[in-house]
Amino acid sequence: MMKLSTKGRYAARAMLELALRNGNGPVLLKDIARVQAISERYLERIMATLASRGLVRSLRGQHGGFNLAAPPSEIRLSDIVTAVEGPLAPVACVDDPTACGRSGLCVTRTVWTKLKEAAALVLDSYTLEDLVNMQKDRQKKSCRDMYHI
Repeated sequence: MMKLSTKGRYAARAMLELALRNGNGPVLLKDIARVQAISERYLERIMATLASRGLVRSLRGQHGGFNLAAPPSEIRLSDIVTAVEGPLAPVACVDDPTACGRSGLCVTRTVWTKLKEAAALVLDSYTLEDLVNMQKDRQKKSCRDMYHI
């Protein structure tokens, strides 16, 4: 089974938190960590990676924190995942046929290539703006489903 690591999941959640607060100034690391229930120390490393990949801006000082480096509509989930996880290929030979001497003959490589393409298709189809809208819809539905006595 192919799994996304905690780094990929936490990066997506942190970026969603920034997108939900987009336009309200820099967001403190400790606030993202608290709301998303992520260790501050672990999140610090993830945010450093996201900043080095140009997805977030880090601002120092009294009014510092993190901002998205682009509008939520321009940041795809695939950008976030590949920034912290690396390539989506489930095996090395998909991106580098020289990684295995059997690449030219291997039929399973064809399957692994299709798996990578399918994952990329799904992750490319969602932007942070889509996730923000989905989150807001879910919150509205959750409030509607509450019964008040």
